[in-house]
Amino acid sequence: MKTGKFFFLHYIYWGLYLLTETISILYFDQNYWFLRITFFLTSFVCFYFNYFWIVPKFFDINKLYKIVIGYFISVFFFVLIRYSAEELFLPAFFGIRNYNEKTGLLFYFYDNLYYSFITIFVSTVFSLFRLISESESEKRQLIEDKKNSELQALKTQINPHFIFNTLNNIYSLVYQKSEKALPAIEELSQLLRYSTKDLEKDFIPLEKEIGYLESLIELEKLRIKNPELLIVNKKNNFPNLNISPMLLVPFVENAFKHGDFSGKGFVLNISDKNQRVSFYLHNFKNPKSKDSLSGIGIGNVKKRLEILYPNQHELNIIETESDFTVDLRIDLRND
Repeated sequence: MKTGKFFFLHYIYWGLYLLTETISILYFDQNYWFLRITFFLTSFVCFYFNYFWIVPKFFDINKLYKIVIGYFISVFFFVLIRYSAEELFLPAFFGIRNYNEKTGLLFYFYDNLYYSFITIFVSTVFSLFRLISESESEKRQLIEDKKNSELQALKTQINPHFIFNTLNNIYSLVYQKSEKALPAIEELSQLLRYSTKDLEKDFIPLEKEIGYLESLIELEKLRIKNPELLIVNKKNNFPNLNISPMLLVPFVENAFKHGDFSGKGFVLNISDKNQRVSFYLHNFKNPKSKDSLSGIGIGNVKKRLEILYPNQHELNIIETESDFTVDLRIDLRND
């Protein structure tokens, strides 16, 4: 419950309290007014003494004796304030008192067990609402902090993994003294500029994420004999639609790592119709690859999707002996 709603509850309670008190004193003499005012002040002070101090310190559902002790401390405080106001202050300055002068302290305490009950009960209920709300808020904050820490850890795993695979490709080109090596380095520098700038952000425009993919594909084309077999269909109607960075790239990077491109390619379709990203990738598996295509990068994507887009995404991965297909749909309308 938000702070404003707590204030509203207090305003309602004290507003109704004062309204009933005002109506009642209109039918009585001045002495009664004094007594109602002192009783109100006693109730008000006791209410917030119990609200801010007694309940937070003594209310423990597993330790009933602490609750009882806290209750009697509140009653004693109520009695102390009321006695000081009505049996010491009013007689000294106005010559009036509430109880008979011969009333003993034991009876006075017993009688005020009743008069203090409503004040202490309502104060306890309000205080418990506040404590429960604060506890839930702290839990939500801890969950959010844990989620953010996990996301940051997952993103830092993606970048080194991606760079490692790309450097392997460039090393191969340099080793072969290929003229494609320099363009490959230039493409890698472009990818690094993307990643170092945007990985720190929670979300980036979808257009930038697609830019990652295009740079990666251009880089990989330098080592493939038939780059024309890499079929990419892109329909980007909402370039500024936000998405978590490096969420789509691992699928393409994984396809190049484990795919068969000896006379074969892949099909990549990306669209954002109605602000729903549709990502489809089909490639052929390299029969020499012993690892499953569902590697570290894809495992990271699954975790991030579960954290960032619960009930907003659908991921279907189909792996056969010869093919690997990824069909991912993300609803980005709320982002």
